Amino acid sequence: MAAASPDGSPPVLRVIGRIETPYRSLDACPRNIDPAGPPCRLVLEPQYVDGLLGLQPGREILVLYWLEGDRQRLQQTSRKTGEFAGVFALRTPNRPNPVGAGVVRIQSIEGESVVVRGLDCLDGTRLLDIKPAIRGERASGGEPPEEGGP
Repeated sequence: MAAASPDGSPPVLRVIGRIETPYRSLDACPRNIDPAGPPCRLVLEPQYVDGLLGLQPGREILVLYWLEGDRQRLQQTSRKTGEFAGVFALRTPNRPNPVGAGVVRIQSIEGESVVVRGLDCLDGTRLLDIKPAIRGERASGGEPPEEGGP
């Protein structure tokens, strides 16, 4: 059963755009964010372009996006380690709410598009939100978290 808001209405997600990447299949898609990866473009719907005001090249942002995955699967084998684990311990698109998240650095802003590098999603992935990254979120450095996949 889905949790309702205090006023009783169900939660609503608004897709604000799409993500253009070079990846057309899950086999070609990387398992994690790569700051040195290929350019990717966050293309906003026209009604959300004004929300880019204040963002600048060089700034790190948190990008939230909707992954296609098996919403029923709660355990699977990690593609990285081969270990069997729950989806909350893995970076897999197979989860109850397949929301992808990545911290990336803005390369440029071109009209309705924000160019970044190295996202780990398929071309055409639905863009949910963009937020300034905060301390503790990182685009590079340190050991990447465990990952998984289909």
